[in-house]
Amino acid sequence: MFLLSVALLGGVILFSLFGSYFYSVDPAFFDKDSILLSPSSLHWFGTDRLGRDIFARLIEGGKVSLLIGFGSALLATLIGLLYGISAALLRGGYDKIFIVIVDLFLTFPTLFLLLTLVSYVNASVWVLIFIISVTGWMGTARLIRSESFAIASKPFIQILHIAHMNPFKIMMKYYAPLLAPIVLVSFTFGVGGAILAESGLSFLGLGITAPQMSWGSILSGGKEVIDIAWWVSFFPGLMIFIVTFSLMNISNTLQARLNQKKTT
Repeated sequence: MFLLSVALLGGVILFSLFGSYFYSVDPAFFDKDSILLSPSSLHWFGTDRLGRDIFARLIEGGKVSLLIGFGSALLATLIGLLYGISAALLRGGYDKIFIVIVDLFLTFPTLFLLLTLVSYVNASVWVLIFIISVTGWMGTARLIRSESFAIASKPFIQILHIAHMNPFKIMMKYYAPLLAPIVLVSFTFGVGGAILAESGLSFLGLGITAPQMSWGSILSGGKEVIDIAWWVSFFPGLMIFIVTFSLMNISNTLQARLNQKKTT
């Protein structure tokens, strides 16, 4: 299952990045003579209510969805990594502030925070990356903090503190490599969650808007014609499912292997 998930995820990434080189149909082209055509040899995944080719739009929308997914997960993981390690290094009042801030963020449902933040700004790719990452770093930070406290109790770390080595150097040279497996698991979980978050916002009309497109916005565009044109919503939904399913399987496998190393 792990290899299958890697193959599926890699295939979707290649499809989104290089598909336009092999399928040169303009994803924004309006064709009044091709409205809501079902999948065929001419339009592989059919067309939407404006006659635009769904297959071409999935290629273009995939670039945006994957950029938001991977960008948000990377930023959220970096915030969680730096904040979690620094809480274990500095401790005392800083750690208490860390706990208060994390608990405050976790008090509010993530979807509510997303909707609140997005409603005050004009959504774009970079804005969504920032907002999704700001609302998704807490779980990673708490996990990193817990593991960092365990690392901080090791003798060689205590010797480095006694030697007054620069805390940032300790963080990047000694903590980060030991935390790399956990960070990787958190990152893969974060990518799937970010793609789902963007899709949900776009489906509600608060995410990516025209002329840009994402899998979520394409999915949203098909909800009004789902009774007569199932393909408009089905294929973007399938892409989202494949990516999130693959990432969850990869994350579960990495987590299982990490737990095996801890017990041995």
